[in-house]
Amino acid sequence: MAKPKKRFVCQACGSVSHRWQGQCPDCAEWNSLVEDAPQTVFSARHDLSSGGQKLNFEPLDKPGAMPVRRPSGLAEFDRALGGGLVPGSAILMGGDPGIGKSTLLLQVAAHVAKSGGEAVYVSGEEAAGQVRLRAERLGLADAPIKLAVATSVRDILTTLGAMEPPALLVIDSIQTMHSDQIEGAPGTVSQVRGCAFELIRFAKERGTVLVLVGHVTKDGTIAGPRVLEHMVDVVMSFEGERSHQYRILRSLKNRFGPVEEIGVFSMESEGLAEVANPSMLFLSGREEPVPGSAVFPAMEGTRPVLVEVQALVVRLTSGATPRRAVVGWDGGRLAMLLAVLEARCGLSLSNAEVYLNVAGGYRLSDPAADLAVAAALVSALSDKPLPAEAVWFGEVSLSGEIRPVAHSALRRREAAKLGFAKAYGPPSNTKSEGSGRGYDELAILPNLVDRIVARP
Repeated sequence: MAKPKKRFVCQACGSVSHRWQGQCPDCAEWNSLVEDAPQTVFSARHDLSSGGQKLNFEPLDKPGAMPVRRPSGLAEFDRALGGGLVPGSAILMGGDPGIGKSTLLLQVAAHVAKSGGEAVYVSGEEAAGQVRLRAERLGLADAPIKLAVATSVRDILTTLGAMEPPALLVIDSIQTMHSDQIEGAPGTVSQVRGCAFELIRFAKERGTVLVLVGHVTKDGTIAGPRVLEHMVDVVMSFEGERSHQYRILRSLKNRFGPVEEIGVFSMESEGLAEVANPSMLFLSGREEPVPGSAVFPAMEGTRPVLVEVQALVVRLTSGATPRRAVVGWDGGRLAMLLAVLEARCGLSLSNAEVYLNVAGGYRLSDPAADLAVAAALVSALSDKPLPAEAVWFGEVSLSGEIRPVAHSALRRREAAKLGFAKAYGPPSNTKSEGSGRGYDELAILPNLVDRIVARP
């Protein structure tokens, strides 16, 4: 709102002046100019009730064809997407630098191109020679991919508009794109939002699958405006530790399928290889039962994955402050579980150092991991190994109660498939997930301690 201007009105003749003077310039009267501030009229209402186009409303029961998904050639990639690539969808993929995003998308583009679809790969970070060297290393040099190096969205859309719309368009990465309609350097909030909007509009109008590669910040979130995640249909995170060979493609948002679905890959010299049975990957090397090791059937979307939870408890003889080190789990939840074990089960853990690790570099967020962690801690504290053929799952409350969790039957079926004959978990509330054969129900946490301590 503009600042109101002052005016001075002569009390003798009524003339108006925009600055104060001792004598009125019109009637020559002295000291007759008095400030008169005009009334400020402000309205935040904008009249948008006319001038637009009328909308055509449609009923909800109008028949329509379901989109036909296109397979990407990688079953684990299709699983994370919920069944394959949906024409006209926009996918945002984030991940740490060097984790393998460009390698994965180059493999997907090669499979789409070899299966008869047109695939366009636009690189804004690497030169064309670098992309070709990667393709040769992956054995994909003969794939009919259309490769271009560009950062101007206007050039990209002009080129694509003059040809048949491709089946797949990969932009690596969105932070390097810029539009001449927007001020600012590439990577700024306005540039990222504006460039993504134009590319997504092209994909929706032409039925092209658009994949945008996004940079991540130091805390793992996708860099740029948060609205970017709302604009796209699918948000995927490519996770993994560089010191481990496995990579997990996780679906964080999916308008065409379930969220938290994962695809598991293994980084090999020839590129990313699919892992059809990830449980075998995270459970390898368990020849003999050792104290402090428990197997947990985690749920990732609709897929159960068996992982090993390892615990080590060391008694302190001096008065030093004990350490609590956690890898792959929430440190705050470990502190809560230790307090419950001490308060409800009578275990002395306040003067012991506790180390917890999820094998294979896997990261757990499932609350059902409480029971497996508690079993590993009690096993390490009592120096008694857990049954080698058993899995543990259940959520532990502050009162020491073991609460039911979702997909109990699915977790047990996956464990039985891999040779685990016994499962320990909470009492079931539904008939479909009843106790059944080989299932031992634990109602409270002291029951767990009694089972482990009573073992020979």
